Amino acid sequence: MKLVTYNVNGIKARLPRLIEYLDEQQPDVVCLQELKTTDDTFPIAEIEAAGYGAVWHGQKGFNGVAVLARGSQPEERQRGLAGEPEDEHSRYLECTIGDLVVASIYLPNGNPQPGPKFDYKLRWMDRLAARAAALLAEELPAILMGDYNVIPNDDDTFSIRAMADDALMQPESRQAYRRLLAQGWTDALRSRKPKGGVWTFWDYQAGAWQRDAGFRIDHLLLSPAVADRLIDAGVDKDYRGRDKASDHAPTWVRLR
Repeated sequence: MKLVTYNVNGIKARLPRLIEYLDEQQPDVVCLQELKTTDDTFPIAEIEAAGYGAVWHGQKGFNGVAVLARGSQPEERQRGLAGEPEDEHSRYLECTIGDLVVASIYLPNGNPQPGPKFDYKLRWMDRLAARAAALLAEELPAILMGDYNVIPNDDDTFSIRAMADDALMQPESRQAYRRLLAQGWTDALRSRKPKGGVWTFWDYQAGAWQRDAGFRIDHLLLSPAVADRLIDAGVDKDYRGRDKASDHAPTWVRLR
């Protein structure tokens, strides 16, 4: 089965590209981020017409996450993360699909740093780690998919210098990501591309796509039971080059 994480950067603006992707690739599960739409304006009719059931957690103008399943209806388990009741950002959605627990994650960007946005990012990562540990304690086959807004390694970016001051590459961000991995999660793409140099995001600015000046911030973390089923992982890079595409490319894992 093919499971995909895809930051669509506005589902209304990218709906033709999303439906095109679902039709051409027929992924079994898709986690979407950055819907930028409210719950009542989510395009469920078009997604169901493409053959997918969906659960979504929207927010007007920014954020928003969804979980799609081909030929079935995901069952919602949890919406949002505990630990900060005043946080109303739509950034975490956890569902059951068959025997899998699947979470769609849109981690805070954290820029500018230092500052309150970066502090919020680090607190959010701590809250995610607590939820991830709870899932492992349940010994569930789980996969945490999404836009983590973290560049984990120097070889995950086209330019260390260009990103040196960015919140995505600060030591604190990387350490928080590594603490997640240390719980026992497997970074699917890294496990298949250990030498790096694989991008999932290319900015709209400065001809980044044309220069292949990208970096890797979309990750799929597999619990031990899921890692045992790993066949391959990769990026459907060509979709980034299509007309009116998202600035992210769909990033995927194949499981037995």
